[in-house]
Amino acid sequence: MQENMQRAQEEVAALEVTGNAGGGMVSVTLGGRMDCRKVRIDPAALADAEMLEDLLAAAFNDAVNKIHAASQEKLAAATAGLPLPPGMKLPGLF
Repeated sequence: MQENMQRAQEEVAALEVTGNAGGGMVSVTLGGRMDCRKVRIDPAALADAEMLEDLLAAAFNDAVNKIHAASQEKLAAATAGLPLPPGMKLPGLF
């Protein structure tokens, strides 16, 4: 069990996901440990600073949600068959 959890944590750490906003005008790439690896901004988005701020936040949140979903999936796979009492959930990988 502990070995499966360790492997799941390593797999999550190795993930790389990209969150997008504004129809792809802004994208943020995060690693599995929530480290920002790349930000891409379409030059057209530079004209409106307030819109750009909103798009950056939305793209970042999209990437974070993808990391969380992937980590939950890996955690579920690592704990498959583990008898847990009804309603009990294991903590996330972070």
